Amino acid sequence: LRSLTFQAIPGGGIAMVQVQGDHICHAAISHAKAGRTDVARITYAWDADHKWGRMTLEKPEETQVTSVYVDNPCPLSLEDIRGLMLGRSDQTFSTDMVFAALSDQIEPVGPMPTLLPDTPLATPWGYTPADKLRRGDTVLTRDDGVVPVLQKVKRMVPARGSYHPIRLRAPYFGLQQDIIVSPDQRLIIDGPEVEYLFGQEAVLVPARHLVNGFAALKEPCGSTISYTQLILPRHETLIAAGTSVESLYIGRIRRNSEHLVGSLLHSFDRSLLPEHPRPAHHVLRWYDAIHLARRRAG
Repeated sequence: LRSLTFQAIPGGGIAMVQVQGDHICHAAISHAKAGRTDVARITYAWDADHKWGRMTLEKPEETQVTSVYVDNPCPLSLEDIRGLMLGRSDQTFSTDMVFAALSDQIEPVGPMPTLLPDTPLATPWGYTPADKLRRGDTVLTRDDGVVPVLQKVKRMVPARGSYHPIRLRAPYFGLQQDIIVSPDQRLIIDGPEVEYLFGQEAVLVPARHLVNGFAALKEPCGSTISYTQLILPRHETLIAAGTSVESLYIGRIRRNSEHLVGSLLHSFDRSLLPEHPRPAHHVLRWYDAIHLARRRAG
């Protein structure tokens, strides 16, 4: 008997049970830690030789990461993986599941890049593609003027589900040209309506909630896509082709060695990583973000 089950726990948690003959391994993330969210990402990684496994539940819109470790996990055979993904075995996928993907590597979890490499970012010398910027270069920010680039991160991901790119079209959002971003890229939205509805001068809204068929729409693409982003001393507002987008928010990840080692930032000197105590602006919950987007579209 071989089986692998991921099941939602009432309230938002996740439980995993894997059976291979007499060997059973399991892990759970309680609902008290998980909470409710519009989008959740589950990552399960294992290293059978070292008897190590990890299940992670992420809420991208809240930059929250919760991991639990699995002792002596059962390895999945290539045959079982192929049968699972191609529907050749007895399987049930929840209707709420957006996509699933497999990797031959232990994939990072935590802060992820969200801009296409050719996204033009404002610098003191004009717009420069994000991928051309390096540590020590400077960029223009909306609130703090010229600031240095501390690090740049990049990653190739499946162009599906919560990674499927979104085209933001000019002249909406103040754009001078179209740009393509990850659904998790947050824009800074301001104006009298924002202040009236939320009591804030500006708020952060994930691009996924701006999709309406004309100002923002899903971008056709291949099976994978590469994203990049900048780490700045503070969580800042970058100017991308005329619109305001956030730089990469990493929180206080350098204080948590387990999260840091499992993240895309693992190769950086932790003493040189900044701390972002809180986002630069209020982050709208998914229902508020959708409400604001609909009002603006109307």
